[in-house]
Amino acid sequence: MAASVAFSVQPRLEGKVALITGAASGIGEAAARLFAEHGAAVVVADIQDELAHRVISSINSEKVSYHRCDVRDEKQVESTVNYALEKYGGLDILFSNAGIIGPLTSILDLDLKGLDNAMATNVRGVAATIKYAARAMVDRKIKGSIICTASVAACLGGAGPHAYSASKHAVVGLVKTACSELGAHGIRVNCISPFGLATPLACDAYKLKPSEVEANSSAVANLKGVVLTTKHVAEAALFLASDESAYVSGQNLAVDGGFTVVSHSYSCF
Repeated sequence: MAASVAFSVQPRLEGKVALITGAASGIGEAAARLFAEHGAAVVVADIQDELAHRVISSINSEKVSYHRCDVRDEKQVESTVNYALEKYGGLDILFSNAGIIGPLTSILDLDLKGLDNAMATNVRGVAATIKYAARAMVDRKIKGSIICTASVAACLGGAGPHAYSASKHAVVGLVKTACSELGAHGIRVNCISPFGLATPLACDAYKLKPSEVEANSSAVANLKGVVLTTKHVAEAALFLASDESAYVSGQNLAVDGGFTVVSHSYSCF
């Protein structure tokens, strides 16, 4: 028998079904835990089977399950959406979070195959998840919420590697165009742009310890005294997934402590 979840506050996603890609670690894992805590049935979608099963086991809820999905493969995306529909009877929330960093090189040495893979994962994968999740919502007349993970690198040049930055700019564009069409069906589409995080993805890419990534980010952060964590980003996703953001659509919510709206080269203070 699955353990019951104790709520200290009113659950904000009770009765809703959420699909989260890239949910075996990092931001996606934090969101899966938080969404489940707030009453949602959650499909954890990823290609890291062992990690995903650990997440499912630790959440310990009969309303949380795993479905393997490589977002670069359209058929797998369609299958994962269908799995959510068949297992839980609907789909209210898509958190399209799966992504990669891509080549860490100068533009002069950019590996175009690496660029292609970053675009296939971060852009084509997001487009595929939006496509099939939105189809399900439209067909069932569900006024759902679609959330995509972008980045501060989608707002500023030099805030990330070239392939990664290009792909995250495209994610923001997809969110805006999807918002313009899906609003007619009552479906909200937004994205989140986090500042530098010590996720397994970032640590592996830069070959740094979590404490080193946090120290590097904190050194250039605008907001001092707070270290950004995956839970902070998950809480932003919870807001966009819940009815508290019922009239919020087409937005890029920066979880960056003001990093993208201030000048880091000049200050009059």
